[in-house]
Amino acid sequence: MAPHTPKDDGPQPPPPITPGGTYSIQTVSVGCKLYIRRPGPDGQEEERLAEILSIRDKPINSYAARLRGEVKQEEPQRPEERLEFFVHWDQFNKRLDDWVSGTRLVLTRDLEWPRPKATSSTKKVVSKKTPAKNQRQQSLLKRAATANALAVGKAAKAEPGTPGPSTPASARASASPAPSIGKKRKTLHEEEDEEEEDLDADAEGEMDVDAEGEVLDLDGAEPAQLPPPISAFSKEQEIEKLRTSGSMTQSISEIARVKNLNRLQIGKHEVDAWYFSPYPQEYAHLPVLYICEFCLSYFGSPFVLSRHRKRCNLLHPPGNEIYRHEDISFFELDGKRQLTYCRNLSLLSKCFLDHKTLYYDVTPFLYYVMCQRDSSGCHMVGYFSKEKESADNYNVACILTLPQHQRHGYGKLLIEFSYELSKREGKLGSPEKPLSDLGLLGYRAYWAETIIDLLMNTTEDVSIDDIAQKTSITHADVMNTCTTLQLFKHYKGQHVISIPEAVQERYKKAKEKRKRRIHSECLIWKPPVFSRDQLRFGW
Repeated sequence: MAPHTPKDDGPQPPPPITPGGTYSIQTVSVGCKLYIRRPGPDGQEEERLAEILSIRDKPINSYAARLRGEVKQEEPQRPEERLEFFVHWDQFNKRLDDWVSGTRLVLTRDLEWPRPKATSSTKKVVSKKTPAKNQRQQSLLKRAATANALAVGKAAKAEPGTPGPSTPASARASASPAPSIGKKRKTLHEEEDEEEEDLDADAEGEMDVDAEGEVLDLDGAEPAQLPPPISAFSKEQEIEKLRTSGSMTQSISEIARVKNLNRLQIGKHEVDAWYFSPYPQEYAHLPVLYICEFCLSYFGSPFVLSRHRKRCNLLHPPGNEIYRHEDISFFELDGKRQLTYCRNLSLLSKCFLDHKTLYYDVTPFLYYVMCQRDSSGCHMVGYFSKEKESADNYNVACILTLPQHQRHGYGKLLIEFSYELSKREGKLGSPEKPLSDLGLLGYRAYWAETIIDLLMNTTEDVSIDDIAQKTSITHADVMNTCTTLQLFKHYKGQHVISIPEAVQERYKKAKEKRKRRIHSECLIWKPPVFSRDQLRFGW
């Protein structure tokens, strides 16, 4: 299927601009772009363009105020102090989206409004002509569907007050109320997508109605095709938006969700949340959410956490330790047996993974948690999960290194451990797609280093299949990595694998830098075998 591309209907009108100093903070609404002050890289404040995604009244947490010993005061009357804006910084990654106070808005600079929608014109669809032989072989089902579509369109026009499947997206959207303060934007890029849904009859950008070259005027009968679902995105569009959006999720509703947590304290580390996570509503918008680093339970204050630690006797994840080397241990957990811990782990990981959509149904998965041991216990560094039975031979469903432990080589260690399990199983494995932006970089680096290491340390001829069998990396991933590294050369009428000198130099530097590796002799594990009853994922 061809990727969905917007149709070019000529130059779009420029977005309306309100000059600076002629508007107030009450004028700013969802979808506007204006300059906002933020800390710069050199420690000084800078003014950067940002898009308003949501507006709310500044939350007042009475519990946090009591902890600080503050007396409840009257709500400030100035709108700049009362309102908060959730913004996406222009040309910045989505994980940097944040709530800002109204006092940081630069009202003396121009305000850019959302681009107005182009007026819809008369739409006529000319289908492609087919030879006479193919005309006689047209499906009766397609003809019946066309007649039914026209009939449904006339019925929908007769009852304009009842939107049906044939009602265009723009007609339904025009009846919805305007966005108000505190309401999130409906979907990402909705201004452009609604117009594209009107112009495109299907996901391929064309509508072959009857394959007989007929010209159908669709003004009298509205199109009967359902609009494309919110999850229908092309791969090219997703990759193009990866750098600035930081999101690989296929669901617009997930992208549009506003971050609800500010900071998390996990053990002795305090980190910023990156994305929305469905923690209970009473924990949202707290200054800090306190998490027990051993059982991953969450609390609203350090006092409640300290009281919990007196009763919590866990010093490591509640699973079987299957690997130990130096100060690194891996624990295996069954999502069906350790239900609460795995749910808490999924909630925590959702703060840093925008593409993750599974929070509570953890029973079909096995979790492998990597910990760093010291005198006080085993502290979680990262984890990955995998399906108990994967139809596509995925060896990783979700993978995460906690932000406080990133850039220390733990990500490659997690990836290497997942492939070590695949070797024990005697299978080829690949991570579940789509990967997050950081996960994609980690896997590409691991594949390149592993394949180059195998080629540099072998003296006999190897093929793509040999590389796959020795590393448990799928043939597709091996081919893509070799193509990216330009290892394929044409020599004497056949293709051979040749390692360029630049790739060899990079490999030597990476090998000297990398200190942590997985030692297969330290892994004490057999592939688990599940019966039919154990694979029934019911509540």
